[in-house]
Amino acid sequence: MKILLMALLLALVLEGMVYAAFPEAMQNMMRRIVAMPPAVLRSVGLGVAILGIGLLWLVRQWGG
Repeated sequence: MKILLMALLLALVLEGMVYAAFPEAMQNMMRRIVAMPPAVLRSVGLGVAILGIGLLWLVRQWGG
């Protein structure tokens, strides 16, 4: 459970750094995301989740 919490907090840190470093780019990206149809957002979200699960699996296999 501690590792999960640390991973979520690391995600917050990284996201915060991106917003702090590139606020205008993040606003532009949000505008594009809002304009996307829900089906596209769902597909992209599912694809990213599957990619993340696959990468986690690879790291666990590689790290032993």
